[in-house]
Amino acid sequence: MDNTDSNHTNVRDDQSTTDSTRADTTVQRRQFLKCMAWAGAGTLWLMKGGVLHAETLDALGGGASARDASFSFVQISDSHIGFSKEPNPDPVATLKQAIDKINAQQRAPDFVIHTGDLTHLSKPEQFDTLAEVMKSARTKQALYVPGEHDVIGDNGTEFFRRFGTGNAGWYSYDYGGAHFVALINVLNLQAGGLGRLGADQLAWLKKDLASLSASTPIVVFAHMPLWNLYQQWGWGTDDSAQAIELLKRFGSVSVLNGHIHQIQQQVEGNITFHTARSTAYPQPAPGVGPGPGPLKDLAGRPLASYLGIRSVRHVRGKHDLAITEEAFG
Repeated sequence: MDNTDSNHTNVRDDQSTTDSTRADTTVQRRQFLKCMAWAGAGTLWLMKGGVLHAETLDALGGGASARDASFSFVQISDSHIGFSKEPNPDPVATLKQAIDKINAQQRAPDFVIHTGDLTHLSKPEQFDTLAEVMKSARTKQALYVPGEHDVIGDNGTEFFRRFGTGNAGWYSYDYGGAHFVALINVLNLQAGGLGRLGADQLAWLKKDLASLSASTPIVVFAHMPLWNLYQQWGWGTDDSAQAIELLKRFGSVSVLNGHIHQIQQQVEGNITFHTARSTAYPQPAPGVGPGPGPLKDLAGRPLASYLGIRSVRHVRGKHDLAITEEAFG
């Protein structure tokens, strides 16, 4: 299978086993994720014990397995309000297009998660614009974590004043039988631009997870990837291994990130990592070109094909998360 898209998948199985069924499952997972790297929008992802399975969709939110969901939410990321250069001088318009996609779903999602870089330069007027556009989403609530562009110049003071939850900024909540954890990894960037969680946040995470049953579905979201996707470009979190260790005992963990403006997946045991498209502009694939930044050469493809949202549905009593990637065009 020839992968010609910029999407990419890494799969690592850290547990050695002689069980043939487990081995077969790992092979199927590898093949599935390899196919998903170029399959694009319109595919339903079903998570079962940390393994993703594919099912076609008639339309966003229209698959048979999605209709019995007990709740749903949408992830958007990297709207970069205030950006004004190639390849997208009007990220407000494309953010509105993302909201239109959300509002067009057959079943309104319960909430929206924005995984950071709401703005490009963390200016008050940029946050004003973002908040005004988000008001048009037909959901009960919008939840946020900051990106590095949201904390420029004031260490996130303006972001947290408007969108923060809790004194430290990180937080968790339970919804529909799943446990959600919002982490912050952009306030103390390390060498090369790697994110960092820090000792205080890791201690809080350990305490937050301690009382939960191992069968509880966990959804973690942060801005920068919680695995070291490409260290040379700062695409990772330098102390994420400590957080992942705390999550390993759970049977189903989904980790949602933004930052790199493209779909990437990785599986480690029962933990599945997903990075999201931006609503503003794409970035190059890891290691392609001199470094990260807005991708101006779109190889003849329309900008809309690089932008998108992610819709997630959960069925009560099951570990499955049905995840749909939707491009704008």
